[in-house]
Amino acid sequence: MQLLRNVIYTILALQERFLRYRLSKTIGAKSNSKRKRHYFAGNMVDLSTLADAEKQRLEDELALILKNYDFEPEKILEYIKNQGTKVFYIEKASKILNPIGENEGFIYPARGSKALYLALAAEKKVKFKTDEMFILSKGEINKYYFIYHLYNWFAFKHGIAGMEPEAQELLKKYLFETSDTSELQLSEIYQLKDAIRQDKAAIEFVVKLCRNYDGAKQALKKMKDDGSANL
Repeated sequence: MQLLRNVIYTILALQERFLRYRLSKTIGAKSNSKRKRHYFAGNMVDLSTLADAEKQRLEDELALILKNYDFEPEKILEYIKNQGTKVFYIEKASKILNPIGENEGFIYPARGSKALYLALAAEKKVKFKTDEMFILSKGEINKYYFIYHLYNWFAFKHGIAGMEPEAQELLKKYLFETSDTSELQLSEIYQLKDAIRQDKAAIEFVVKLCRNYDGAKQALKKMKDDGSANL
């Protein structure tokens, strides 16, 4: 598990460093990050504070859901279906999703040829517009990988900035391709920054859960070994 945490932290650091560098090279783009305080309803409002509070509320709610369903992906997937998001199980899903740049897990709404591909693969239907969905391989689901996708789904359902399909497509494009960010419009740069922030938040949430879960297991093991718990 320590190896998993180290890998996640390394990927996170590289993603953030790489994207910050590319965004810094954007021609003529100005960041709104300096405008952290706005006058609203007679009061000065710190937007960074509001965003942090919103993030904390979302993560508190998500942690409660995970606890209520015993951190079991199969149980949580039933909850997801009850919230109106379809879940599909496909044999060797990764091989089917890789050609369109997707991974197993949460899939954002799509249009056009991508939606047609997803609809044929998952629903066996001809559609040029698909809603959000989960696509998974049959068999055991990696708990921490699943929680990362659950975080993204939950943030998307709550309308958090950076979780829009357009923002996520920008993230994939400029993270894994060699596209020049100088061609982006200012609004697209803001979308990309929001998407980077949300991707970082999802990974950090998983790492925190991983750390807490390992710590709890070690504590219980020590109690059992010391004869302090009847397990």
